[in-house]
Amino acid sequence: MTEVTRSHTGPRMSQIVTHNGTIYLAGQVGTAGDTVAAQTKTCLENIDRLLAEAGSDKTRILQTIIWLADMKDFAEMNAEWDAWVPQGHTPARAAGEAKLATPDYLVEFIVTAAKA
Repeated sequence: MTEVTRSHTGPRMSQIVTHNGTIYLAGQVGTAGDTVAAQTKTCLENIDRLLAEAGSDKTRILQTIIWLADMKDFAEMNAEWDAWVPQGHTPARAAGEAKLATPDYLVEFIVTAAKA
């Protein structure tokens, strides 16, 4: 049986779960009250840091799911995403609108990646 590893585990969730060479990150959010651009940058920085800790990087992302509190912010979020995501390594991706944990959060990223 392949081992499941968990990092930054709390009572409700783990920030990183790895199983069978696949890395699952918890939803990443930015700083409440920041603009969607600033929150997106923070999310992407968190993703970089967590993937590195798990032995991977953004070129190995398989899928990203993005939740926006309001789809009117789609272009602003995409501007940050497009500057960050490595061309030729873009993952499968979906984006939609959802109520997030608090109204101060404007965007949340959920990432699945392969271990390097």
